Amino acid sequence: MTTNRIEELRAGLDDLREGLSFTSEQMTETLALMVADQAADRPRDGELLTRRLGLQGLRPETLTLLGARFEVSRDRVRQLYTRAAGQLLRRVQATGYPDPAVFAERYPVDAGDRALVRTLLLETYVGDTDIAAQDLAYLKLRLAGHALMDAKRVAGFVYQRIAGWQQRGRWHPDRPRATDIPAGQLLPLLRRAMWTDGAPQQLPTTPIATVDAGDDARGHMFAEKPGREITFDTALQARLLRLLDEGEQVESFVERPVVVDFDLDGEPDSYCPAVAARLTDGRALLIDVVALGHVGAAVNRARLEAARAEAHSRGWGWLVFTGSHLGEPDLLRYRVPARTENILRNRLAEGPIGWTEFQRCISGTDLDPVELTALVLRHRWRWDRAPFRLTAE
Repeated sequence: MTTNRIEELRAGLDDLREGLSFTSEQMTETLALMVADQAADRPRDGELLTRRLGLQGLRPETLTLLGARFEVSRDRVRQLYTRAAGQLLRRVQATGYPDPAVFAERYPVDAGDRALVRTLLLETYVGDTDIAAQDLAYLKLRLAGHALMDAKRVAGFVYQRIAGWQQRGRWHPDRPRATDIPAGQLLPLLRRAMWTDGAPQQLPTTPIATVDAGDDARGHMFAEKPGREITFDTALQARLLRLLDEGEQVESFVERPVVVDFDLDGEPDSYCPAVAARLTDGRALLIDVVALGHVGAAVNRARLEAARAEAHSRGWGWLVFTGSHLGEPDLLRYRVPARTENILRNRLAEGPIGWTEFQRCISGTDLDPVELTALVLRHRWRWDRAPFRLTAE
């Protein structure tokens, strides 16, 4: 891979925490209100928009997977999404509800294409939303007041940049590869793993076949240790896979190794964690990728807890890759000012908090998204998104 492959998206970000802000949460909350308003008349639009845009904190779904969910073709689900997004925009423009001012502030109409593309690419990397980056970029720009053709042009630039680095990743095994990941980068990550006793089961030899495994929104790269081309959804996943492929501590690995069943609010579901790796010391490790800003979301907590139990039942260790120097163990002991923590704990003792009240609660404090995530994990609070709701469970 070229050294520019992920650097173009990261644009100088060394750690995802540097790109986190409550502005992104405000935009997600505003989009969630818009989607809920439309879903009152068109329930299918609500589910389609929520899943495609990743509003609940999960990675956006591919058009192929959405087509399977709705039992239509990939092209048809694209048409349904385009129609739903267009109706959402017209509804907001006609009613002014909810107020899209946060988008206008984030993406000024008088900003140049280069600045807009940089901002949108950073948000894509930090939010782990590569699969729907073009759709998200267009919708955000239109809500900010950009003209239709201007929004299409800039969103197209975002898509071209992402597609470009995905294709550059398809280096051939017969050609030399320049390594841009320093030796030893994997060690700090492995120190965060949660191990269990017992002999580890063997890794699967092939990835789980999913309905959208071949979706063209995915990136591809040849990995030396598996000895084949592997796929990834986002730059964050690609970053982990390269760490494993170049790490001296890793003997082999396989992407999408197992299916994990989980339950959220009585609704059964399943998913495939990102990768399982066999280390040179004989241990095995199941790893999932969840961006730092989303690791506290309720739906991700349900998934990750089920995946950890699955890993330990196989004698494997468990690890969450957040794209940050902060992993789950670090967040559990992350220091938050006592005054801020007490404000939230006392208010949550009275009942759940919505977004507007949450903003009032933290007014006058310096609470940031990392501190909120740390409190959610430490106290086992429930953090729902789309819409925002914080509950002490």
